[in-house]
Amino acid sequence: MCGILMAMTIRVGVAGCTGYAGGEALRLLLGHPEVEIGTLSAGASAGSTLGTQQPHLRPLADRRIAETSAAELATNDVVIMALPHATSGPIAAELPDDVAVIDCGADFRLADAEDWEKFYRTPHAGTWPYGLPELPGQREKLTGTRRVAVPGCYPTSVTLALLPGLVHGVIDGSDVVVVAASGPSGAGKAAKPHLLGAELMGSASAYGVGGVHRHVPEILQNFRTLGAVDPSVSFTPVLVPMPRGILATCTAPLAAEVDAAEVQRIWTETYADEPFITVLPPDQWPQTQYVTGANAAHIQVTVDTAAHRVVAVAAIDNLTKGTAGAAVQCLNLAMGLPETTGLPVVGVAP
Repeated sequence: MCGILMAMTIRVGVAGCTGYAGGEALRLLLGHPEVEIGTLSAGASAGSTLGTQQPHLRPLADRRIAETSAAELATNDVVIMALPHATSGPIAAELPDDVAVIDCGADFRLADAEDWEKFYRTPHAGTWPYGLPELPGQREKLTGTRRVAVPGCYPTSVTLALLPGLVHGVIDGSDVVVVAASGPSGAGKAAKPHLLGAELMGSASAYGVGGVHRHVPEILQNFRTLGAVDPSVSFTPVLVPMPRGILATCTAPLAAEVDAAEVQRIWTETYADEPFITVLPPDQWPQTQYVTGANAAHIQVTVDTAAHRVVAVAAIDNLTKGTAGAAVQCLNLAMGLPETTGLPVVGVAP
């Protein structure tokens, strides 16, 4: 079956094509050798052309934007949904089972309905296979599936930063502290006063402080998936004046029986065969500028011996590896293609 799929052009529609995530998905799909771009849909901008909404996507500039509906999207082999949270569920429910749906929103990420309702305050739509292939055993669950929940950008950075430590018992997932800096593109295109240039430039500000950010339950869910029995995290996101990127600094107590000198070797060997993850050489620390536009994570780890804590830092582009790149990575697995097809691993710098 995979051989047949690989010989075909896959028609991919993008719902929410005028937003940042939808635009990034289209940028990547334009370079994908096995893809034909199908339906482009949106809400308020339906009826306009894509060139008026996403001027950088010149090959698609004349394409007319349809209204987002199951009827419009059902003509595609794959639909990437880049819609606001709590809006994908009703549309996905109306799409045929043979249409693969890759949801970049949060609707289907959480397994616990109570967590969903507490943090999102709407009914839980359900749970789909979680689109982080780097989790142990997850590629098998994503291969051939027709429903995928793409992870949140912050959970992607935090999970990848700490995964080797959780898998190998270097940390146990308790007393994790994360401070993650990100640019405003993660908040979407909607006009918001605190994201105006005059408010953002020359300033950094914490938000979602005190365990109330919506990505907290997803981070903890991932820790449990990686073996943590009673995980806890203090997560503080920080808005900084750069358009895109996340730099997540994560610390956790070092297990008593672990030799601190072995920690970097464990991280390096764990990710040795991962095409999108690089553990940097000693003393070289991740920078967001070097992963801009790439479906890549740069990671470094050390031990603060005075505090007896592991310090792991990850840099990703929140729109690429954090969202749209992850969607294409999962599309490849779902459709039987090599996982790396159409995905850049080299960033744009400066």
